[in-house]
Amino acid sequence: MRELQPSAHVDSFTRDHLPPHDQWPEINRTALPELLAYPQSMNAATELLDSWIESGHGDRPCCVFEGRTWTYAHLAKTANRIANVLADELSVEPGERVLLRGPNNPMFVACWFAVLKVGAVAVATMPLLRARELEYVCNKAQVRYALCDARLSEEMKKTLLGAEKLKKIIYYGGSEKEALSEIMARMPDSFDNIATSIDDVAIIAFTSGTTGSPKGCMHFHRDLMTICDTFSRYVLRPGADDVFLGSPPIAFTFGLGALVTFPMHAGASTVLVEQATPQLLLETIQNNGVTTLFTAPTMYRALLNAIGNYDISTLDKCVSAGETLPKPTFEAWEKTTGIRIIDGLGSTEMLHIFVSAAGDQIRAGATGVAIPGYEARVVDDDGNEVPAGTVGRLSVRGPTGCRYIDDPENQTKYVSEGWNFPGDAYVRDEDGYFWFQARADDMIISAGYNISAAEVEEVLLEHDRVAECGVVASPDEERGFIVKAFVVLRNGEGNDQLARKLQDFVKAAMAPYKYPRAIEFVHELPRTETGKLQRFRLRQQELERAGRN
Repeated sequence: MRELQPSAHVDSFTRDHLPPHDQWPEINRTALPELLAYPQSMNAATELLDSWIESGHGDRPCCVFEGRTWTYAHLAKTANRIANVLADELSVEPGERVLLRGPNNPMFVACWFAVLKVGAVAVATMPLLRARELEYVCNKAQVRYALCDARLSEEMKKTLLGAEKLKKIIYYGGSEKEALSEIMARMPDSFDNIATSIDDVAIIAFTSGTTGSPKGCMHFHRDLMTICDTFSRYVLRPGADDVFLGSPPIAFTFGLGALVTFPMHAGASTVLVEQATPQLLLETIQNNGVTTLFTAPTMYRALLNAIGNYDISTLDKCVSAGETLPKPTFEAWEKTTGIRIIDGLGSTEMLHIFVSAAGDQIRAGATGVAIPGYEARVVDDDGNEVPAGTVGRLSVRGPTGCRYIDDPENQTKYVSEGWNFPGDAYVRDEDGYFWFQARADDMIISAGYNISAAEVEEVLLEHDRVAECGVVASPDEERGFIVKAFVVLRNGEGNDQLARKLQDFVKAAMAPYKYPRAIEFVHELPRTETGKLQRFRLRQQELERAGRN
């Protein structure tokens, strides 16, 4: 394994907690010349933001929000002021982790760039997370400081009670004393970015896993540029005049690429919306001349119901990820709009999409092929590649890969013999196209969200009426799959009223999108002779009920 470039981090926490090199996936950058041209010292904030000002394009539109346009120069000056707050007021050192919490708006983007500018590590979290989830993230990443939208202060303040290192939260968008805007006003709008190494960790992206605990994925500054020089450059192919729009939170790596790194790598603009409803997305496309849309299959289906009322003639490219794109959705969208949706398979561990196809290369129903820079194959349980047409486990490798923070057990589950295993069962055809079959683990993908079955079970078991429970994905026409809980009660019989109480109980404890939309009360759960829950039997039962088997 190639040695890492010397770090510019003063706080060495992230590099100290990288997996041992023998647990890394094989990283190959030789397939594309762009990936070999990166300098040893590179800050992604310089490349994606400041370079446009330096080349005389600072007046180009960058972020559009609620009718107001932020140019590249305005975003840079705002990020510089925040960077000075972090460096001067908080004494954030290069390598420190800073938690970010907020919906998709320009201030969130400015905060993200500010963290990178000071050489710190951005730990972005979704607005829907609850205090218990935020506590885990803060403790795992050893976070001392947080920048948070004032509208999300309630759960953030609760987090202080259980976050061991968290010492200060600065809120933006609010009026309280010492809000971020007030401190920023005292700061200059220039900042000398820390000259980070290409191998310095830039972000820790947390994703739910099958064990129930979120896993922190560490990605370098070079990785942020790599996804731009692979999927964006060779599959999406945006231009400077493109206008991006999407529904995924920027805290998701899918949203980070779709709404920040991809458009800014091309010098394009992005329209940000905080609550992405079908009507709002269609209005935004119509009113802002949007050319490029990123969202999940569930949203594409919802958009079809109202699309006839809007002029979306500027729309040119549509990207789907987060869950498999059903062939009927692809065909209905193409019939209605004339646009062939670019489907994509990616993961937080890999940072972004690694299997996809665009234009005439798209085959309806297939996810696509390994994109330039990546290799993908289908293997059996022993890691041997299987013949075309045979169902097996998808494995992938390329210029990005899984590096969990201080998590050897999950690292060795995701990475084996140099290959990454995203947890999907696929079939590869004779032409190299990959066709999704099912999730190979206990991750539930519902409406584009990744939800850990074990994590939901953990919360349900805290309710005093619940003796046992099993959570699985249940087929759903609208959302692809929903979270369904099979519950054994301690006493009494279940009913609709108790089901609603259990649903509310889960919503109060964790992000609401994770709650079980269906609850079935049962007298016992299928288990092995050693007592291990057999979720696969519950999944199989749900597939049979839906006529999918």
